[in-house]
Amino acid sequence: MAVLFSIVPLLLIALAVYGAVVVLRRSRQVSRAWSSGITADARCIRSYTTTSRSGDSVTTTLHHVYEFMTRDGRVIRFDETGGPSTRVESDIVTVHYLPERPERATAKVPAPGKLAASTGCALLFITVFIAFAIFLIVVVNSDSMH
Repeated sequence: MAVLFSIVPLLLIALAVYGAVVVLRRSRQVSRAWSSGITADARCIRSYTTTSRSGDSVTTTLHHVYEFMTRDGRVIRFDETGGPSTRVESDIVTVHYLPERPERATAKVPAPGKLAASTGCALLFITVFIAFAIFLIVVVNSDSMH
């Protein structure tokens, strides 16, 4: 039984590390897009929500799909979460992108401080989660030694 209580926290730690990688990767992508200085006008072509359930809680995520043309004439369509709820289909917005990766564009208004704070909070939560999982492993292993 102690093995199970060691394996489950290890799996949770692996999942948390994966989450941290995703958070850091997206933060870096958005930051690089903002600092590239390359922008285009994009049209919001669709807005939709997704819901997910976890126990008694339900989380709703707002998505926007944008389409724009790069400087070299390619038409790019991308989906981004977390935009303003007031944005509707046919709205024109400015997107920031890297010329080598336009599909990773962002319609978020540049706010490096806000991005750093949200990334930091997410990483802090993940760190606390990992620390709790390690605590569980230590407690289970110390109890099994007695």
